[in-house]
Amino acid sequence: MTSSEVLSMYENIAGMTNHMANAARMGDWDGLSKLENRCAAESRAISTGVPALSGAQRLRKIDLLKQILANDRAIRDVTEPWMNTVPGMAA
Repeated sequence: MTSSEVLSMYENIAGMTNHMANAARMGDWDGLSKLENRCAAESRAISTGVPALSGAQRLRKIDLLKQILANDRAIRDVTEPWMNTVPGMAA
């Protein structure tokens, strides 16, 4: 995987997690689930290892990771209160 491919992968994941957060806010659980599956498939490449980035590419990757984490928090802000009302789903 090239450094450009690494950044492209993180760009895709950041975009998907943004769409996931929007789906969660709108209560579109089917859409959220489909996006979650796509995001998981896209991120599998990370488990096989990706090349280290430096300079501007490294800073861009860090920015994308921050976006992904912020989107994750937004999704959890919507889903966790609901999950705590479902028997057996409490975190």
